[in-house]
Amino acid sequence: MLDIPFWKRLLILALVAIGLLYAAPNLFYSRVEQHNDAITAAERNGFETPEEAQARAGWPGWLPSGLVNLGLDLRGGAHLLGEVHVQEVYKARMDGIWPELRDALVAQRETVGAVRRVQAEDGQLAVEIGNADQMAKAVEIARGLATPVTSLTGAGQSDITVSAQGNRLLVRLSDAERAATDDRTVQQALEIIRRRIDEVGTREPTIARQGKDRILIQVPGIGSAEELKQLIGTTAKLTFNPVVGRTADANARPGPGNVLLPSMDEQGVYYIIEDSPVVSGEDLTNAQPSFDQNGQPAVDFRFGPSGAKRFGAYTSANIGQPFAIVLDSQVISAPVIRQAITTGSGQISGAMNVEESTRLAVLLRAGALPAKMTFLEERTIGPELGQDSIDAGRLSSIIATAAVVAYMVASYGLFGVFASVAVVINVILILSVMSMMGATLTLPGIAGIVLTVGTAVDANVIIYERIREELRAGKRIVKAIDDGFSEAMSAIIDANVTSFIAAAVMFFLGSGPVKGFAVTLTIGLITSVFTAIFLTRLLIVFWLEWRKPKQLIL
Repeated sequence: MLDIPFWKRLLILALVAIGLLYAAPNLFYSRVEQHNDAITAAERNGFETPEEAQARAGWPGWLPSGLVNLGLDLRGGAHLLGEVHVQEVYKARMDGIWPELRDALVAQRETVGAVRRVQAEDGQLAVEIGNADQMAKAVEIARGLATPVTSLTGAGQSDITVSAQGNRLLVRLSDAERAATDDRTVQQALEIIRRRIDEVGTREPTIARQGKDRILIQVPGIGSAEELKQLIGTTAKLTFNPVVGRTADANARPGPGNVLLPSMDEQGVYYIIEDSPVVSGEDLTNAQPSFDQNGQPAVDFRFGPSGAKRFGAYTSANIGQPFAIVLDSQVISAPVIRQAITTGSGQISGAMNVEESTRLAVLLRAGALPAKMTFLEERTIGPELGQDSIDAGRLSSIIATAAVVAYMVASYGLFGVFASVAVVINVILILSVMSMMGATLTLPGIAGIVLTVGTAVDANVIIYERIREELRAGKRIVKAIDDGFSEAMSAIIDANVTSFIAAAVMFFLGSGPVKGFAVTLTIGLITSVFTAIFLTRLLIVFWLEWRKPKQLIL
């Protein structure tokens, strides 16, 4: 029957009230946003400034504070498309294999002879052995270092290939391992970029892989593409290497196993250091900006247990010797080891200001990019353009809603008013659900809302037309309305299920703007079914109980 139990009425009204409550913060967007930013900053820093306390007090803490995040096209911000140089990782892998291969060959020196690494193409490791007639033995030793490829496509294959050319042993990554390495490198770069951006408190960035070796980065609210590049464009590769020597000759030959790197602080000074580091930034567990004993900006760091153990063992065995702190192929400093450093903590100081020390700490905490990135496309979208988009979206939504309301009222009279109320509440519910989810609204998302406004009344049109048919068949008002809702239910469900399937396909297979459209469309489908079937029905029941009409013209 058309009668709705009290508990169901209460539940429908409660859901509407909750939707209004969670959508309300969007009416005070700037105030709530400052409130949320102040809380986030205080939690991140461990203390609260007076300005942050004032911003936090600008919105009551007991009220919901979720907002619909504005996308890049609405808020303005920076857009970058970066290419990851995955080939750099091949060289690093060969450098990592060399010490183990060297030790294995040296252990068989009586058989293979003297062992020496020589120049080779990028991504290859070339080793000369003294006894060329024992190359088969050397190849066997090298192949013994191979491990299985850790990927589904490379299952059963080795990670390296070994070949011989005269008295040279050549080692390179196998094709399967290169493919797996490429995938891991891009995924690692993507996650590190995400951590770096999250560290500075930006909202809802879009960070997605595109193609084989490219990453799309869109960050709303950031000042410029150049600022974003400074944050993520540095590899921040930190290593601690033994020092072999120091020179003023930029063309000095460092010798095998060594590299020549410039000093960051001392103009014209170069250090010859061992290529293999004692520990690296990957061993760090924390890094925080601080000040050194002279009051100059610095960065305090701490190693994990494994790194602390290796660093402690090295410093214990090399007291009185210098070691280099290397950041992105530049020697920050080369202090002399005065005593064993077994605590696992230390400090980086040098020519840097407070802003640079803070940025370095962020980069070190997030980790080093596994390879260099080249930015193929960069674009800054100003907030004025974003505001224009918001204004255009708001105007289109208002016009669409007004047109739908006018049509429904003209076609169905009072019942059209009920449907119009449901449409307005439907839009509010969409915003409330997006606020609770922390979803991002983009221009395509606004298009999804506008489309939802146009289609939200479809269910009401089907119901009202069924009611008209029942009235023409001579049924009484209550019976006609009840049967109209019941008979229209299957058609409404079928129509929305097919639309939901299309929206799901767009979400899972689409990217960027297409996903934004799919999210708002999906939410709109769910809320429109609720408002059309349950809320409209409740409004009609209230009207019937109040007016008790004898006849109905629809």
